[in-house]
Amino acid sequence: MKLRRRFADLIARQLDVFAVDEAPLLVEVREAEQKYNRADRDEAEEKYGDYVDVVETATEALADMRDRFKRTLDDDAAEEYEEAFNRAVKRRWPPFGLEIENR
Repeated sequence: MKLRRRFADLIARQLDVFAVDEAPLLVEVREAEQKYNRADRDEAEEKYGDYVDVVETATEALADMRDRFKRTLDDDAAEEYEEAFNRAVKRRWPPFGLEIENR
C-alpha cells in the first residue's frame, strides 16, 4: 500500500497548482456543463459538444502536466506515477477522469 501512496502528496500538490493556474478553464467547464443542463432540446446537442470540447481541453492540460513529470522518472516509476495521477484526477474531477487514460 505504501508504494501506491508514494506519489500521493506530489500529485495532490500538482492538482492544486493546476486548480489555481487553470481556474478560468475549470470555470469554463462548469459553465459549459450548466449551459448543457439548461439547454432546450433543440440546443442540447450543440451545448453538449461545447462541454465536451472544454473537458477535452482541460484533460489535455492535465495530461501534459502528468507527462512532463513522468519523463523525469525511470520506466517503472513512470508507470506507477501515471496510474496514481490518473486515479487522483478521476477522484477530484470525474469528467476529466473519463478521458485522462486515453491521453
